[in-house]
Amino acid sequence: MFIPLGDDNSDRRIRPAVNYALIGLNVLVFIFLQGLGENYRFTYAFSTVPQEILTGRDIVSQERVVTDPASGARMRVPGLQPTPLSVYFTLLTSMFMHGGLMHLLGNMLYLHIFGDNIENVLGHARYLAFYLACGILASLAHVFSSAALGASLLIPSLGASGAISGVQGGYILLFPRRSVRVLFFRTVTQVPALVAIGAWFVFQLILGFGMLAGSSGGGVAYGAHIGGFIAGMLLIKLFAAGLQPGGRRT
Repeated sequence: MFIPLGDDNSDRRIRPAVNYALIGLNVLVFIFLQGLGENYRFTYAFSTVPQEILTGRDIVSQERVVTDPASGARMRVPGLQPTPLSVYFTLLTSMFMHGGLMHLLGNMLYLHIFGDNIENVLGHARYLAFYLACGILASLAHVFSSAALGASLLIPSLGASGAISGVQGGYILLFPRRSVRVLFFRTVTQVPALVAIGAWFVFQLILGFGMLAGSSGGGVAYGAHIGGFIAGMLLIKLFAAGLQPGGRRT
């Protein structure tokens, strides 16, 4: 599996202010609103719960103790908290929250590497709209794939992965041959974006189909990754129509 470390930004003409702001907002939400992942009340109030999206009803549940079937360890699982706004608003709020520090750092690494190039093409306003659209569509993909596969509809989902998957979907169409510096096992090398991102997407498909076959998904919303990526591929040409790099009209 390739781990991206950087890409070619020699053609960047604008400062990626929106991308920096998105990264900053994700970090600030995790630190101050999620309490570094310890504020379960906030997290479980503003995450996307598939059953809530499908029914339009806010669901509140009690904290419970579950036993890990593999290790036998007992753990507390917080209950779903009341959402003060429409449950559909969680399709937006959930994409700015994360389940842990590594979840946050991994997502922000991908966003930092690939997001600035998309912003350079779309300009600030269109890039923000593209990012949010991909994130919402990715969350909906997770909701409907969970229902279709018979997965639990009461498990909340959160994270910027779906929106960032959309950014990668746009990137692979706009810059398929762009050089991306990656860590491959213990070697740092350069590969085309088509290889670096394509390998990532194939990995998501394999694990996603593994869930379909009944394997454990490890708590990862692969439906959101796949749905966000496809949304990005479908939307990028629409958002980039009539623009030169930097968001200027042709």
